[in-house]
Amino acid sequence: MKEYLQLFWAFMKVGALTFGGGYAMLPILQRDIVEHYKWATEEEVMDYYAMAQCLPGIIMVNTSTFIGQHRKGTLGGFVAGFASTVPSLVIITVIAMFLTRFAEYPVVQNAFAGIRACVVVLIINAVVKLWKSAIVDWKALVIVFLPVFALSAFTSVSPILLVVAAAVAGIVITLVSDRLKRGGEAK
Repeated sequence: MKEYLQLFWAFMKVGALTFGGGYAMLPILQRDIVEHYKWATEEEVMDYYAMAQCLPGIIMVNTSTFIGQHRKGTLGGFVAGFASTVPSLVIITVIAMFLTRFAEYPVVQNAFAGIRACVVVLIINAVVKLWKSAIVDWKALVIVFLPVFALSAFTSVSPILLVVAAAVAGIVITLVSDRLKRGGEAK
């Protein structure tokens, strides 16, 4: 029971502190799930996050569910996924009750501007930390990262297609590398 409560509390914090979309959760996952609790590695979190982006629904809930399921099975997935939604439900209900009255106040607009700036910094920090485990060699950089970055930044190619293409590229890179290694060892 203690581990389920830990899952609930950890992912309730993720839900409460994820402002600005799914990317904003990465630094929280890095700090709490990878470094503090050691429930998943950086690579596993990146895999879960990538899969969560491919599925319908909220990235935060999908990622939380994957990590919870990895940690404590189906019930763990349910607990983590549910916990990540609780703060949003409470916050949205409270905001909906009061924000329409205060949305035009400069202090409220400035607070949201500050939160948006903070989220950008948190995302950049997470990207820098996760870069080390995601880009393992020059092949991953040149064959996967740079084309995916260019396509996502300068075109409207679907993120799902980019993830599928990156997965295929990763498989091809591995197969070709293995074949070249076996060919070099045979000589």
